[in-house]
Amino acid sequence: MIAAATVIGIDVSRDWLDGFCIPGGQHFRLPNTSEGHAQLLVQIRRMPAAVRVGFEATGGQEWAFWVTLVAAEIEAVQLPPAQIKAFALSRGTRAKTDRIDAELIAGFMLFRPEAGRTLPSENLRTLRALTTRRAQIVDMRKRLSAQISAREKQGISEDVVDMDNALRIMLDDQIGDLERRIVSTIAQDDSLAAKARLLRSIPGIGPVSVAMLIAEMPELGRMTAGEAAAMTGLAPMPHDSGTMRGKRRIVGGRRALRHVLFQAALAAACHNQALKPLAKRLKERGKPHKLIIIAIARRLVTIANAVLKTATPWQSNPIT
Repeated sequence: MIAAATVIGIDVSRDWLDGFCIPGGQHFRLPNTSEGHAQLLVQIRRMPAAVRVGFEATGGQEWAFWVTLVAAEIEAVQLPPAQIKAFALSRGTRAKTDRIDAELIAGFMLFRPEAGRTLPSENLRTLRALTTRRAQIVDMRKRLSAQISAREKQGISEDVVDMDNALRIMLDDQIGDLERRIVSTIAQDDSLAAKARLLRSIPGIGPVSVAMLIAEMPELGRMTAGEAAAMTGLAPMPHDSGTMRGKRRIVGGRRALRHVLFQAALAAACHNQALKPLAKRLKERGKPHKLIIIAIARRLVTIANAVLKTATPWQSNPIT
């Protein structure tokens, strides 16, 4: 019933794993629990051929069963939801259920067998969790600061202001603790520490940018400059047709990482001796400030990719 090449697409939710197997066309549903994961392993081991499992990134619901599959030496990859959605639209599929999504994922794996991310190392998973949490708390602190400013203008009573300030101090402490744990996690892994040293050699790339680049873009150093820019959503995409030349825009990419690179670009535009002249030339040509920062951020990520690819610090090999 199962042919030589078998793929299983799984739609992961909080409670269920909905799967579809090609060839054969079997649907199945298992609970997203340790017992359900064990049942899935039993089913896969009964199959006479090697199996490749794919699933969408779901914000963490897939991690436990992903670890289980890899520990059992089963090939399992995480797929970008945007690509699955585009694949569905290309097939004219508009209906959406868990069963349909599982079938789409399996079909996409046949269409793009090279797509997908493999399971990061344990240290890298820890680092990603820490950087994600730090970004969330920084956003909370930013919103709190805006609320405090608004309340000060409204003349709110001092006890409410004191509560806000106490909350801000607590958030500051949590951010500081997370940053110390991020540094410690990187230092404990020789590979991550080596990457961090290389990235820190680039003027404009600070500790936060280093942690985000390592955690959110482990492929960095193993891709082309164009792929690196596209993965962060910093590559201008053409919109042309016939004689019409549309405006280039940046789209997609990893949003959290792009925001951190924007901050790094602001520093690099002032302090990186290779990028400072570029910022000046763009400004003299009348380019908008945002476009200048995007251009610097794009150049930063391509430099970071080249530095990791050559394993040569920026000072020794200023690749621009």
